Amino acid sequence: MYQPPHFREDDLAVQHALIKAHPLGLLVTFGSEGLEANPIPFVLDASASGLGTLKAHLSRANPQWRTFDPEQEALVVFQGPESYITPSWYAAKREHGKVVPTWNYAIVQARGRLTLRDDPDWLRQQIAAMTDLQEAARPEPWAVGDAPPPFVAAQLKGIVGIEIEIARIDGKWKVSQNRSEADRLGVSAGLRVSPDDASQRMAELVDSRGARPRE
Repeated sequence: MYQPPHFREDDLAVQHALIKAHPLGLLVTFGSEGLEANPIPFVLDASASGLGTLKAHLSRANPQWRTFDPEQEALVVFQGPESYITPSWYAAKREHGKVVPTWNYAIVQARGRLTLRDDPDWLRQQIAAMTDLQEAARPEPWAVGDAPPPFVAAQLKGIVGIEIEIARIDGKWKVSQNRSEADRLGVSAGLRVSPDDASQRMAELVDSRGARPRE
């Protein structure tokens, strides 16, 4: 991933927080059929290894688990807040007009060897952990145990677990740090006018990150 220093985010806690907030990662592998990519919801076990371990499952009908090369690292891309940035928001547009559109975003890329997990107990724990995380905020959370045990056992036969011990993780927060303070204030104000949640979250990132010197 192209990483200008002023956009780079190396804080592991910040990277992990984005993964937990946006757990649907794009799993990219290389194997006998070339490149394969599928969006997969992951659970991050931060304490399982130095950089954390990603756990998920694939449908048994999905060929990705059969065709990937275990000697090649897998890549998982987690996309955080993102938003189009119009040059109309920049103070520089009014000063000299030498501005162009861009896109702001926060993203994490994790790499590591993919290991298959086909043990029913492992699969049940992974499904339960993922479900509990997503259901926690609901007034009446649904749990895997709410379904009949024979039904759950049958469903588990239709999936294959995957585990990736993260060997390398990169974060990139491109949120107007390279613009002047006046331009950043214009971007934040422009984003906050928009009612959608993505724009509001991006405005918060622009405000909180501020300027970072070029290295």
